[in-house]
Amino acid sequence: MQFGFPIPNGGAMARVEDILKISAAGEQAGFDILAIPDHVVMPRTIAPNYPYSKSGDATFATISDGTFLEPFALMSYVAARTEKIKLMTSVIVVPYREPMLTAKLASTIDDLSGGRVILGCGVGWMPEEFKAVGSPPFEERGKVTDEYIDIYTELWTKDNPEFNGQYRSFNDLMFAPKPIQKPHIPIWIGGESVPAMRRVVRRGQAWFPSDANPKTPFDTAKRFQNGVNKLYEIAEKEGRLTESINLAFWAISSCGVCEAIKLDDGSRKAFTGNADDIIEDIKAYEKIGVKSILFNFLQDSCEATVDKIEAFAEEIMPYFAKN
Repeated sequence: MQFGFPIPNGGAMARVEDILKISAAGEQAGFDILAIPDHVVMPRTIAPNYPYSKSGDATFATISDGTFLEPFALMSYVAARTEKIKLMTSVIVVPYREPMLTAKLASTIDDLSGGRVILGCGVGWMPEEFKAVGSPPFEERGKVTDEYIDIYTELWTKDNPEFNGQYRSFNDLMFAPKPIQKPHIPIWIGGESVPAMRRVVRRGQAWFPSDANPKTPFDTAKRFQNGVNKLYEIAEKEGRLTESINLAFWAISSCGVCEAIKLDDGSRKAFTGNADDIIEDIKAYEKIGVKSILFNFLQDSCEATVDKIEAFAEEIMPYFAKN
């Protein structure tokens, strides 16, 4: 089992000192992945479209001063200050960036870091930000994401890449450096919907859903198993071997050991509660096939965040020590 968590790229802890302390604490404690979210700008007025709250309100946006460090720039910096831990976008909004540039940024960091990049990809949820950054229309974000991911893999894997799509076309060019990881940088597809699952099957190496989407709650092992069953059903129809799809999970509601969260039916939300509860949840998701779980250790201060990281490493991770 691999464990990871996000580092701060927005808010009060988006400072060099805090980022380095939190990143170092994670690597020293034996974590496997540092994750970085993505926003380019933060519109002052946002309609209630956020998929990970019942109300649709993005509360993190309303308390932000607009600070969001660019994920690839931050990833490059953290790569230079760490040695082994993997670095993941969690997740980039694929339509926000010209695809050839995204492919170049990711492959360059993979080259400089010794092959430590994971590209988490999502379609985005905020029409206001799409408009602000000049992306293709929000309503076309699924098609755009699919095409851009195809461009990434074409550039990463072909000596003479060429592409003829709806949004981008190119030929007669060289693209280097190629990623160190072969056949290419692993692509983890975020999202819980059927279109996201289809994207995983057709283009991804891993499915990376969250526990926090009220429309498709994967907040118990049973509910997550139902989601995996649907993913595998799609894979079988598409001719993809289910064992070739890695399962990862974003326990966004969990900061490690904490007060148990009760669901509407009275059951406990997965990955909340005491250490024994969380250990049992990890085992249950591992049995389903999950190989990587990210927790949300970010607190109001760097010190409190590091405490959460170290406590998880001491209380939980020894039960899943690598052989």
